[in-house]
Amino acid sequence: MRLISSWLVPLFIFFVLTAGYIRGVKVYDAFVDGAKEGITTVFKIMPYLIAMFVAIEVFRASGAMDMLARFTAPVLKPLGIPSEVLPLIIVRPLSGSASLGVLGNILSTAGPDSYIGRVASTMMGSTETTFYVLTVYLGAVGVKKSRHALPAAVMADITGFIVAAMAVRWVFGN
Repeated sequence: MRLISSWLVPLFIFFVLTAGYIRGVKVYDAFVDGAKEGITTVFKIMPYLIAMFVAIEVFRASGAMDMLARFTAPVLKPLGIPSEVLPLIIVRPLSGSASLGVLGNILSTAGPDSYIGRVASTMMGSTETTFYVLTVYLGAVGVKKSRHALPAAVMADITGFIVAAMAVRWVFGN
């Protein structure tokens, strides 16, 4: 498995470059154009990231996060959800970029191999940016009334958070 994983990425890159060359694609120019688009995207989302981080930090610094954690602890603790991942639970349905930043903060504080880090990482991969997805997808097709889409998506996120903690507890113990 280690041999496969060490060769998989270089082989994939070689395959993409070869396929592009065979099809007559200017691979380097396409790569540079993609990098330019990536930088543009970073600059577009940066204000939203900063706003989300500031809002979370204000929420945390005001003591409201601790108060919310104490209030929700009786519900979260039996489910195996540490209160340290509460910021991720709050932000994940709103923004993928901001939740990635929150995850990075959790991992730098608790460590990636800690129970908290594993639960946060699993939650990140098990849930979706619900409000963003609903806004983009429903707006793209012109849906005015979402009916059951929002409640179903929120229930899916809640289920994802709970099952993520259960899966980490089942796989790693604790």
